Order: sequence, then structure tokens, then C-alpha cells
Amino acid sequence: MTPTPHIAVLGSANMDLVAYVAKAPQRGETVTGREFRTAPGGKGANQAVAAARAGATVSMIGAVGNDAYGTRLRAALDHSGVDTDLLRTVETTTGTAHIVVDDEGGNSIVVIPGANGTLTALAPGDEGLIASADALLLQLEVPAEVVLAAAQAARRHGVRTVLTPAPAQSLPPELLAATDLLLPNEHEAAALTGITDDPHAAAGALLSQVPEVVITLGSRGSLYAARGAEPVTVPARQVTAVDTTGAGDTFAGTLAVAVAEGNSVPDALRWASSAAALSVQRAGASASMPYRTEIDGEADRTS
Repeated sequence: MTPTPHIAVLGSANMDLVAYVAKAPQRGETVTGREFRTAPGGKGANQAVAAARAGATVSMIGAVGNDAYGTRLRAALDHSGVDTDLLRTVETTTGTAHIVVDDEGGNSIVVIPGANGTLTALAPGDEGLIASADALLLQLEVPAEVVLAAAQAARRHGVRTVLTPAPAQSLPPELLAATDLLLPNEHEAAALTGITDDPHAAAGALLSQVPEVVITLGSRGSLYAARGAEPVTVPARQVTAVDTTGAGDTFAGTLAVAVAEGNSVPDALRWASSAAALSVQRAGASASMPYRTEIDGEADRTS
């Protein structure tokens, strides 16, 4: 039996404030929505929930505010089985994400960092937690200095680091040097490389900075490239999307679990693609994330 992997996540925890509309408004335009929901989110918390539901032991390093949203976020993580002992509570507002979802399942998002912005350095216990993990998941919704500190701590202890470079921004060479697997979508890959129309070329450029790259391509699947190996493209399952919010985080969390369990990256990508396909057929971010039995069933059905 495969040992249960331990995944550490350092990143954001936000309350998602989601408006559902037929068509997203243009600049200066007002539209009438049909529904409004609040739901736990943030790329860090989302990836933590995805990994926990996929069967890992998961620990979250982050920060929430001393308010009702912070209390609700911590409870939601606890309910999903995520260890929140190192999730700090600080004297400011909890981060929020203001999301517009249209009838085609597309979304646009404005993030207000709030408590996430106070996460500027590792706190006592953080490095020990990272050292105990099989993999560390990172994103860029918290200050760059703590992301770098966490990645370098993982490198010191031989822990595999998976970095989702979102929101898209330039990455310091020191962070790339401490990253094992870079996981951009095609827009983030283009922003990092300046190559806008050729994911294979973008992946090749990124391999000069990191040893492994997975570029997610939406409905076209994902592209895996590693130094010294031929690139592999894994197709996505074709489904009707209800809400794509959180699909990338579902993919990242489940991919990390599969790789930590010893699966090859292409096999892990196929499993993560099944999880993402399930998530986009449901509303919400963390609420849409499937459990391991669902992912296994979907993967078996489409194999």
C-alpha cells in the first residue's frame, strides 16, 4: 500500500465573493447578476483542500484576519482535514477575492490581500513543518520574500517544491533556482518567457531555469517538459464547464499528491486532469473540488 504523502502548503487564504452573471461587464458598464455567494478560497487554501481531498496529509502555512471571514476560513480548512496549527490569525482583515463568473464558466477576479500581505517571513515552526513534508506547494498571492524563504527551506531539506506562478509576475532567479516543478498556465508561461503562441517553445525556455515544467492549456490539456526528455502532452477531458474558478488549484493539489505517491509526472497529470474535469462541472472553488474516490472513478472511466 502506498504511504500517505505529507503535503505542506504556504500561501493565501481568501474569502471568495462570487457574482454570477450572463455576461461580465465591460469597463464602465453595469449589469444585473442572477446570484451571489461567499465561499472559502485563496490559491493556497484551495490547493491545500484539493490535496487533502485527494488523499494526502496536508498542513497549511498562511494568515487570516481576526474577523468572521477568518474564522470561517479556518473552520473550512479544518473540515477538509487540513492541519491549521501554523495558520496565523493577525489583527487585520482577511483577504478577499471578488469574482465575476459568466454563463460560459469564465471568470475575472480582483484579489485584496488583507492578512495575506502580512506573511513576509517564516515563523517559528514553519521550516520544521516544511522539512517534514514530501512536497511543498507555493503560489504568488503572498509576499515574494516568504515564498522565496519557503522554497529555500524546502531545498535545504530535500523537499520537492511545486510553484504555481500566479498571479503572473517576474520571478527572481533565486526562487527559480529553488523550484523543482514550475506549474504555469499558458498565459503565465507567456508572461515569464515573452513567447506568446508556442507552449512548447515557452516550456523549453523555462527549462533553462527549472528542471521540470507543466504548462496547463485549459481545454487542450497540459504539456510536461523536463530536461533531457521529450515533452509529453496530456489531453483534457472534454466537459461542459459550469465554473472554472479553482480548477487550476484542483489540478495543482492533486498533481502534487500523485507525484508524491511515486507516480510518473505524465500519469500524475492524467489523474489531475480527471480531478480538474470534475471541478469545473460544479460551482465554487474549494466547494467544487472532488474527493479521491471520485477522482479514481473518473480516471478509471476515461482510461
